[in-house]
Amino acid sequence: MTPLPLIVLIPFVGALLPPWAVTAGRLWSAWVTGGVALSALALLLAPARAVMRGETLIWQLDWLPALGLSLGFRLDGLALLFALMILVIGLLVILYARWYLAEQDPMGRFYAYLLLFMGAMLGLVMSENLIQLLMFWELTSISSFLLISYWRQREDARRGARMALAITGGGGLALLGGILLLGEIVGSYELSAVLAASERIHAHPLYVPALVLILLGVFTKSAQFPFHFWLPHAMAAPTPVSAYLHSATMVKAGVFLLARLFPALSGSEAWTWLVAPTGMATLLIGAYTALHKHDLKGLLAYSTISHLGLITLLFGIGTPLAAVAGVFHVMNHATFKASLFMAAGIIDHAAGTRDMRRLAGLWQCLPQTGLLAMIAAAAMAGVPLLNGFLSKEMFFEKTVYMATFEESTWLLPVLATIAGALAVAYSLRFIHDVFFNGTPTDLPRSPHEPARWMRVPVEILVVICIAVGILPSLTFGPLLAVAAGATLQAPLPAYSLKVWHGFTPALGMSMLALAGGVLIYALRRPLFRWHERLFDRIDARLLFEAWERALVRGGRLLDRLIHRRSLPFMLVVLIIAAASMLLLGLWGTPLTGGVSLTPLDPVSAAAAFGLAVGAVGTVILHRQRWTALVMLSVVGLIVALAFVKFSAPDLALTQLAVEMVTIILLLLALHFLPAETPRASSLPRKLRDLLVALLGGGLTAALTWAVLTRPYDSISDWFLTNSVPGGGGTNVVNVILVDFRGFDTLGEITVLAIAAIGIYMMLRDLRLEAPRTDAEGRPWSGDTHPLILATFSRLLLPLALMVAAFILLRGHHLPGGGFIAGLIIAVALVMQYLANGIVWTRTRLSGELHPLIGLGLLIATATGLGSWYFGAPFLTSAHGHWQVPILGEIELASALLFDLGVMLVVIGITLVILIRLGGIGLERRRPTPVQRAPTP
Repeated sequence: MTPLPLIVLIPFVGALLPPWAVTAGRLWSAWVTGGVALSALALLLAPARAVMRGETLIWQLDWLPALGLSLGFRLDGLALLFALMILVIGLLVILYARWYLAEQDPMGRFYAYLLLFMGAMLGLVMSENLIQLLMFWELTSISSFLLISYWRQREDARRGARMALAITGGGGLALLGGILLLGEIVGSYELSAVLAASERIHAHPLYVPALVLILLGVFTKSAQFPFHFWLPHAMAAPTPVSAYLHSATMVKAGVFLLARLFPALSGSEAWTWLVAPTGMATLLIGAYTALHKHDLKGLLAYSTISHLGLITLLFGIGTPLAAVAGVFHVMNHATFKASLFMAAGIIDHAAGTRDMRRLAGLWQCLPQTGLLAMIAAAAMAGVPLLNGFLSKEMFFEKTVYMATFEESTWLLPVLATIAGALAVAYSLRFIHDVFFNGTPTDLPRSPHEPARWMRVPVEILVVICIAVGILPSLTFGPLLAVAAGATLQAPLPAYSLKVWHGFTPALGMSMLALAGGVLIYALRRPLFRWHERLFDRIDARLLFEAWERALVRGGRLLDRLIHRRSLPFMLVVLIIAAASMLLLGLWGTPLTGGVSLTPLDPVSAAAAFGLAVGAVGTVILHRQRWTALVMLSVVGLIVALAFVKFSAPDLALTQLAVEMVTIILLLLALHFLPAETPRASSLPRKLRDLLVALLGGGLTAALTWAVLTRPYDSISDWFLTNSVPGGGGTNVVNVILVDFRGFDTLGEITVLAIAAIGIYMMLRDLRLEAPRTDAEGRPWSGDTHPLILATFSRLLLPLALMVAAFILLRGHHLPGGGFIAGLIIAVALVMQYLANGIVWTRTRLSGELHPLIGLGLLIATATGLGSWYFGAPFLTSAHGHWQVPILGEIELASALLFDLGVMLVVIGITLVILIRLGGIGLERRRPTPVQRAPTP
């Protein structure tokens, strides 16, 4: 089996281990987490060799091929680059976090969240199907929410997590719309098909709407202006989370999607004018704001925003060479930014603060950390012989090219140089204000070097920065080539990774940026004062919170308008809304269609009359609850007869079984209620309710009439034709339930199971005072379990079980099935409780019933998963003929196992609800025994 799905699966499964391993010690939790990430990395290495040779590996498993849905993973150069960043930097973060987290921090929970996030990111970058990619995209938002709010006792952590989830979640909704439009344009959600359909996509009228929606998802995820404000507030997370999110993972997800869809969406004016200006604005705003932040992590957060804007701008330019430069800067930014965040965490850990106005002169206390931080900051500033210089040089070169060959683009290199100078300035501030610039001021702790292993991840990343800066072709060169080739889906343009290109305009821009950055830093104090006067009060968080409060107020206002704690009022709202939509849909069209009516025979007329009498009688006699229940059962019986009339015996059997269960349920519930409903409705309310009922019933009747008198195409012929060859059964209804629509059935029994557990939990501690007399004051009979009823119920139990087994086994070919069989068994067992009592029955039917529900769900799900083993879609049914001794040749289908699971779930949920309801107030319901005089 190809390891691609296993690479994604391992972190998800491994996320269960750290909370367990931490019980053996914090070091064990770190070792186990590192082992999980290392296992995924080891599995990646084998296919990585094929990818480095230029191959694209794809693993795919069809799920719903007709809808274009499949489970697929793709490993090409771009996916390999991001997977390596996710796993390698993830390993370093795991090691770093072991020494960063305090003793009181729950390490098992932290590592579980981290592995969950790692798996989501791996699934995102390796997805072959766009719908699958979107699922992992949303999972990264959820898991990052958990990581950011890890210190949930802190208000800023909770607020930052909510903000990040709201912004990226909203972008995810936009991305969903864009992907659906893109799939509609291409006719497929497979990435291979989308990347090959560039011309069709650009020529389609939905191209611009799809592009705008996809870019909204990209911009919110990668913190592009004006959605950038959530990222600094995510700094409330522990520093290992910041290092991971801002270097290799979450914020890179947006630029990854930009690179992934570059061949399909780029090359148009809409792409250039939407992406490039957004990237430029983000680049400048992030760089300017970073310079004026006094918090170390705040400075690094806004520098991350700026560098993400630089990458976005490169992709927005839209040329192949600009895309290559964008991919190269993704690699370089991951290394120096991760090391800088870890260095900031060490400083915070050692000094107890991140405020640069208090930090100064730490070189005397942290010389080794200071050296590492200075090298990483120099790489971020674009100093020669470091990796950041090379990708920034490519960026400057591209802006000069655009200014030379395009009109009105001279502003691009000017703004790029200003952004470069600001990057040098905030990098200088990180170095000088922290490690030099005087002495520390009122630090909470006495600074000291961290534990040796806490500094190792920073050292590894800094060595990479130096190695790439000096020998780029030997280090990042091969990986850049395959990653850029996968991004372009075309031959690579000519580019060079040489350290020295001679005296070029790009080199001049680099030198000018270095000099300008030094000058800006020298003038920082008047700049700070000017910034505080003009911009210090501007806080996007306040705008976001105001928007959030407005949404809450609007929701509450709408709730007050249409929601009341009154069932009649809510029925009125529902009926009026349905009536409005119905009138809007049918307005201007004749009510009656051209289909002739079915002749009315006397039996059908009598049944319809009985149905009407039962319904009207239920309404008129609703105050006499027992009588109304009998009238309601008449309605159910006639509905079952209607199913028989229209040749639907399966539905008739199901209706009868459901009626029995419902009657028992209502009898148990009515036992605790008065026999008669009090008169509480006034005449105006009765007239209002009558009007609403007539409106709802009349509109429903009109809609039914309009539908049934019009011709329509039914898929019933397809089911009839394919029932035997496709499902191996002649009972079309059962084949639909367990084969053709088996996924729907699995979802329905899952919902039933969840509802049963919820009902059980609500009734578990409920105690009600059961009435000891009837409505006329007569006490209940002391003979609670009549002998004849008890005897016959015991005799009928094996017969009912045998009938249920017969119904289950024949259900695939004749009327029956697991649902009906489950109801028959449930009714038979409930009868034991009613006839013999709960105490007597429990001694013979021991054990909890909840496992029965779980076992049924497990069997049904395992039946669907088993088809994957044979390479078939989920819940594909297998059937055939087998020779059985004595019985001879019989036909069996795998759907019988699925039906068995349905039967067990139905038995479990029915018994759990009815038995629990019957046990309420059991002791109080027992009659007082008759006192007899003692015998002499």
